[in-house]
Amino acid sequence: MLLAGFDAGQTKTRCRISRWQDGRWEPISDGDGPGVSHLASAGGVERFREAIRCSSSEAMNHHPDLALDGAVIGASGIEQGSVVQEQATDLLAKTLALPTPQVLATGDERTALRGAFPNDAGIVVISGTGMICLGRTDQGMEHRCGGWGWLLDGAGSAFDIGHQGLQLTLQMADGRRPDHPLRNQIWTALGCTTSAAVKAKVVQPNFGASGFAALAPFVTAAAMQELGEARCILERSALALATSIHTVAMKLQLDHPDLVGHGGALEHLDGFSSLVKTAVQTVLPSSHWMPAAGDACHGALVMAQERVVKQR
Repeated sequence: MLLAGFDAGQTKTRCRISRWQDGRWEPISDGDGPGVSHLASAGGVERFREAIRCSSSEAMNHHPDLALDGAVIGASGIEQGSVVQEQATDLLAKTLALPTPQVLATGDERTALRGAFPNDAGIVVISGTGMICLGRTDQGMEHRCGGWGWLLDGAGSAFDIGHQGLQLTLQMADGRRPDHPLRNQIWTALGCTTSAAVKAKVVQPNFGASGFAALAPFVTAAAMQELGEARCILERSALALATSIHTVAMKLQLDHPDLVGHGGALEHLDGFSSLVKTAVQTVLPSSHWMPAAGDACHGALVMAQERVVKQR
C-alpha cells in the first residue's frame, strides 16, 4: 500500500508518502505546502484544498508514476463525527482523486496520538496556543479533555497564561496589586500606554487567541524572576493540564499510563514543562513521560493503513 499522511497547521502543511509492505514502513518522500484555516472561515475550503495539493505534489515530485491507495490528514478544528469532518474528508478524496472510503480527515490531536503511540495505549497532551488532551486504550477506545476553543476552554495553554498575565497588568495599573516591570513589558509589546488602549487592542479582529499567547513568555520570565503572581498563573495552568491528563487516565482505566507532551508552551516556555510534570506526578504518580514513537504525519499514515485494510 502506498499511503499519504498529512499534518496540516495554520502556517504549514506537511505530507509524508510511505509504503506499507511486509509489516513495515518504507519511507518514500516528504513535501510541504501552505497552512490551512477552519473550513468555515473565508477562503477556508480553497486553503484546505491548496494545502493538500501543494504538499502532496512536492512529496510525489520525484515519483510521478506512483499511485496512492489511501490518505489521512490531521488538522485542528476537525471534530469527530461532525459535518466539518465529512466536508474535509470529501475535499481530501476529491483533491487526491481517491475513493472516499480510503481517506479520512480528522483532528490533529488524533494523528499526534497515533504517531506517539501507533499500536499501544497512551495519552498525548498538547499545549500550544490552545490545549487538548487525548488518550487511547489498547482496544482503541479514546477519551478527550479540552480543546473546545479559547473562548470556552483554554486552561493550560499559552493563551491562558498570556490572558491571565494581561489581566494581572490591568490590576497593577488600577492599584489593586503592586506595580511590576511585567506591566511595562507586556504593554510595550502591545504598543499600549494605558488600560483603555489595552482594552481597545484585545478586541481587534486580528488579536484573538494568538495575540494573548504571544504574551506568555513575559509571564514565564516574570515567574523566573520570583514574581509570585506570575508563578501562580503558571501553576494554575500546569494543574489544569494535569487534571485533564488524570481525567483521561481515569476514564480509560489506564492505571500506569505512558504520556507524551507536544506544543510550543511545553517546549518553549521557561519552566512550564517542569511545573506540568510536577503537577502530574502529584495527581497521577503512576504515569510515565516518554518520547513519542513518531510524529503526526506518521500517525496519519498509521490511520490510513488501518482505513485501507478495512476496505479490502
